[in-house]
Order: sequence, then structure tokens, then C-alpha cells
Amino acid sequence: MGWYLGCLHSLDPAVGYQNRPWVMMRGQDVVRVSDSGEVILAGTRSVNSQLKRGVRMGKTIAEKILSRKANEDVKAYDLVVAEVDMVMGTDTNGPTAMEYFRKLGKEQVFDPKRIAFALDHLYPCPTAAAANIHHVMREFVSEYGVILFEGGEGIGHQLMVEMGYVLPGELIVATDSHTTTYGAFNSFGTGFGSAEAAVVMATGKSWFRVPGTVRVDFTGEFAPGVVSKDMVLYLLGRFGTRGLLYKALEIGGDAVARLSMAERMTITNMAVEMGAKTAVMDCDQITLQYLEERAKRDFTPVEADDDAVYEERITVDVSDLEPMVALPHSPSNVVPVSEVCGTRVDQVLIGYCTNGRYEDFVAAAKVLNGNKLARRTRLIICPASRAVYQKLVQSGLMELFLSLGAAIASPGCGACAGYHTGILADGEVCLATTNRNFKGRIGNPKADIYLGSPLTAAAAAVAGEIIAPDQLGVNVA
Repeated sequence: MGWYLGCLHSLDPAVGYQNRPWVMMRGQDVVRVSDSGEVILAGTRSVNSQLKRGVRMGKTIAEKILSRKANEDVKAYDLVVAEVDMVMGTDTNGPTAMEYFRKLGKEQVFDPKRIAFALDHLYPCPTAAAANIHHVMREFVSEYGVILFEGGEGIGHQLMVEMGYVLPGELIVATDSHTTTYGAFNSFGTGFGSAEAAVVMATGKSWFRVPGTVRVDFTGEFAPGVVSKDMVLYLLGRFGTRGLLYKALEIGGDAVARLSMAERMTITNMAVEMGAKTAVMDCDQITLQYLEERAKRDFTPVEADDDAVYEERITVDVSDLEPMVALPHSPSNVVPVSEVCGTRVDQVLIGYCTNGRYEDFVAAAKVLNGNKLARRTRLIICPASRAVYQKLVQSGLMELFLSLGAAIASPGCGACAGYHTGILADGEVCLATTNRNFKGRIGNPKADIYLGSPLTAAAAAVAGEIIAPDQLGVNVA
């Protein structure tokens, strides 16, 4: 049974939200959070009192970040009130957060420079209802002076990273489950509901239960055709969709240290598909180099203690991996590509927030260059941001995709979330580089969706069926 948040506030602006405590409940347990930030435990038992029976030493990355933001020494399963560095809302749950915020009776947000909204799922607007949602969001942004990522700029998560709002050692929330992406930058990123996001917009704080941590170290040398998408698909096959429920996934090892930031973001993006509360990686020179001219604020990275206590610690040798694919209708239904070779593919999607960065398209181009699309297979390219789009144009890769007959989507979430620009027909099969393949994803519960890497997706676009990238005779190393 989970914890539930009740905001005991008056809608009367004369009373104000801050005159009422927050209440967290789980069964017979009750936790009150006072205006001063004090956690008051009551009821028959509590998580805090249970875990304080033992003594623990070193801290994980997640524990250190929440200790810093709560301004107290905390361990796994403690309940804390922590200061949030950034909050981002999309055009799916963001409007509801705006509505809740207005009901709190606050005249201003806690800090307009730390609140952003993205028009990314419903742009270009496919319906009048979507256009009206965007109108409401623009009005709110204008009234409160917060940050707006306009339609066409890109996916909110990508823009948060590109524009330097995601920084090491920080705590960031957003009204989208794939906020775990930010952990590639040594930050604690997690998805929030609309009501929780509204509270953060008003106070700059929220309550958290500190997650226990599972550590995964990737070592070894990559086999040809194996990339970071295959690494995270392997983990999904191992842990399932609930194996890391409310855990922090801490990821490291020498194989991860050789990955670009784009490749790391693919792994942390899909951690939530295992149920993870957050996913975190170390900050290294590759991280710092990426942030050198982007960071909006000073930051202090966090690293796990040598004696940090993990709930589980595993090591994966990437040299033992091969290209992987998730079968319908779960991202954890993972098998090697070799087991499903020959499966017909009607449509291929390459891009979006999981694999829509420049490096992903460079990988796909290795397979596509010099080949043609299969006669009955469609290819849709969706850069994660306008900046990625422009780089594809400047490098000549966009010309390659267009010459093959690919459709180019406006940077956003459209087809992945099933709103527009690539909806499938009954019985069709799609191989996508996206993060989910549940029934109804990409807009049709009667279609089948497979998940794979940009290399695997590009190979399917050429062959018209699922095939291992190296079977096309191209160099995918």
C-alpha cells in the first residue's frame, strides 16, 4: 500500500495554504508535515521508527542528494521535506497543476526561474481541445512569469537538459514519468502528479520517502551492434516492470563511463519502466564538459560513499550482451533480436525522448546510408529538440533521411504518446526507439509495438522485418 498526500488547505485566500500542514497516510500510519518542515509521526507504526532500529554507515547518491535538500542526515525509507531545485510541467498534466496552483490562493510562485512548462505532447495541435490547452498554458506563463518551452522547441526533458536546468546534485521533479532521465546528470529526477507539482510551485518544497538503492555496474567491451538501449532493455528483462518499485537505480561501471551523455540518458530515461523512483549516475568529465557552457546555476556533484549500503548490487558484462528487442505488450518482454528475426515491420519510429539525440541519428545513419527503405515499411524521424533538428540539417543527415523517403516529425512526443503524426492501423507492427509498447501506445490498442535501438530500428526499416543490424553487412561497431 502506498503513501497518500492530503493537502489540508483552505481555498480562502485570506487563510492561505501555508497555514495548514500536509498529511501523509498509509494504512494506519499518519505523518504530518508542519509549516516549519517538521515531520511529525503518529499512528500504530511508521517507516522512520522501523528503520532507525539499525545503524547504517555510508550513503548512496540518492541518500546524499535528499540529505542535502532536506538539510538533515537521512537514510533509505526516512520521510523528509526537501527543497526542490526545478519543477517542469508538460501539456498533459501541467494544465491540471496550474489549476491546483490557482486553488491554493497564492499570488506568485516560489521562484519563476525554477518553474518551466513545455508544449511538447500536443504540438502541432491535432485538435481544437489541444489548442485550447496550449492557450491556457500560455496565459498562465504570462501571468506568473515562469519559463515556457514553446511548441516546436522540443520535448521538455531534452530542453531541460540542453538549456542547463538539470545539474549534478540537484532535486528536480516534473509532471511526466520519464523525469528519471535527469539522473544521467547526477541529479535526482522523478515524476510528480499535478497536485504535488502545484505544491512545489507554491512552496519550492515537497515530501519524499528516501528510496532504497539498487546498484548496477556495467563492465567490459561492447559487441558490434550493442548500444545503451540494449543495456537498459537487458535490465528491463531482468527486473521486470515492478522489480525496482520505488527504488533508486544507481548506475556505473567502466562501460558506462565510456558512454556519451546522449547514451546515458537513454538508460536513465527507461528506469521508470522498471518501477524506479529515480535513476542516478556519477558526474565525470563527460558530464562536466556537456554542462560547461549550459549550466544555469552553480552546482556541486554527489558521489556514493565507498561503504554505501545497497539493497542489491549486480555487475553486467556488456560483452555478453547482443542487440535486444522488447516484444508486445510490455517493455520488460525482452528477448535477443536473433529470436524474432523475420517479424514483419510496417512502420519504424526513430527519435523522441529516449533516442532522439544527434548521436542516435548518427547510429541509425550507419545502417541507412547506401540502403533503401523496404517497399512496404514507413520511416518516421523525430528529433528530440529543434537544436537536434538543426544539427541534422547542418550535418547532412536530414538530407539522407529525406532522400530515403522518411517523414520528419516536429520535435515533440506526438506518435510515441499516441496523439498524432504516426498513429498505427489495426494489426500493424511498429518497431520504435521509444520507451513504452503497452497496448494503445502509438494510438491503437490493436497494433503491435516492438522496442529497440536506433541501429535495430534502422535495420528493420531497410529489411522490412526485424533483423540484427550486423546482418545487413554494414559496420555497426
